Amino acid sequence: MKPVLAIVGRSNVGKSTLFNRLTKSRDAIVADFAGLTRDRHYGDAVSEGREFIVVDTGGFEPTSETGIVHEMAKQTRAAVAEADVVLFVLDVRAGLSGQDHDIARFLRTSGKPVVLAVNKAEGMSESPALAEFHELGLGVPHPVSAAHGQGIRSLVDAALAGFDFAADATVEDAGDDTPIRLAVAGRPNVGKSTLINTWLGEERLVAFDQPGTTRDAIRIPFERAGRRYELIDTAGLRRKGRVFEAVEKFSVVKTLQAIADAHVVVLLLDATQGISDQDAHIAGYILDSGRAVVVALNKWDAVDRYQREMADRALAQRLAFLRYAAVQHISARKRQGLAPLWSAIAQAHDAARAKLPTPVLTRLLHEAVAHQAPKRAGAVRPKLRYAHQGGMNPPIVVIHGNALDHVTDAYKRYLESRFRAHFKLVGTPLRIELRSSRNPFDAEPRRRRD
Repeated sequence: MKPVLAIVGRSNVGKSTLFNRLTKSRDAIVADFAGLTRDRHYGDAVSEGREFIVVDTGGFEPTSETGIVHEMAKQTRAAVAEADVVLFVLDVRAGLSGQDHDIARFLRTSGKPVVLAVNKAEGMSESPALAEFHELGLGVPHPVSAAHGQGIRSLVDAALAGFDFAADATVEDAGDDTPIRLAVAGRPNVGKSTLINTWLGEERLVAFDQPGTTRDAIRIPFERAGRRYELIDTAGLRRKGRVFEAVEKFSVVKTLQAIADAHVVVLLLDATQGISDQDAHIAGYILDSGRAVVVALNKWDAVDRYQREMADRALAQRLAFLRYAAVQHISARKRQGLAPLWSAIAQAHDAARAKLPTPVLTRLLHEAVAHQAPKRAGAVRPKLRYAHQGGMNPPIVVIHGNALDHVTDAYKRYLESRFRAHFKLVGTPLRIELRSSRNPFDAEPRRRRD
């Protein structure tokens, strides 16, 4: 088992910067902004052949009892409970604060090994300012600079000193199958974090009745019915004109990256608020990214029959371009409709990776042309000769023939519906590429005149 190192400390001391340094990534959003991280953020790290897991946490206020700060504190307590070692990050330039003492008291009662990481100490390894951190009673402070990489190796050595990595090296990986990346996307406050918490059976993510609670794309390993998943909770996407904070702009980028990187996206909508233009914009981005998608109408238990009819009608009108996607009515808080949702997710993933045999595609193409031929373009009628699969996730059907640049978009949609119906491709976009053969008579041969 890989050891787990939890990074703990008050706001704006450099916890996410240290997380990125240890994991050699930019997975955690970093900015000069207090309270940026709110959920537990996991990452894999390797140091001199030693593999371990790092957990980033939000600013910790152990004495908080209400509000979102209290929810963030619950996430930090959970991270400490599952950690093997706690990296307590402090700011040498700001010195000790009362909040640091509160965190130290909590860590002493946790019974977990604690390593002090005194951050922002570039050029201060021998500074007398380090002496005051001894009064916490948690051991020798390690001066580090997460931003510049100074002192990181000795900090990791101190944290991993009690682990036998030679024994772990003999353990073989049980499987090398790639997990299904499942992203949950939607507007702010539609219940994305609540849905993932319900799937996990724990309060893994901060779920709070305040738009913009989630700021980063949080990835969580998960297994269900023999399938491995990587659940991705994303920040809510607001209209472009309402995104003012630089932090929120970073969150939008992270969300769009998570959608593009996912195998399947659950587009979560709020049945109590109806279908908005912003929902259509998010759906359009998912379509442009070529991701398999399942539409989930959340809070279905909180609306009456008339509101349900209006929501379904608005869904059919505003998201008509996603008519290939399955629509599920759920209540994340009351665990209603989750089993059909998982079935739709599996169906969408399988459809996105479906193999379409060339003989079958060509036969379907000929049958479609025999049933309805493409329209003439003047004296030219497009000739569709054969088809084959050009890619998957999303499936791509490449059609070869002559004069295919005259095939209309309506006829391409007709072919798509024929292919989709035969292969039962539900939940995934299907792209059709037309490739015309070169006509040797298009260019007149140059005649030599004597």
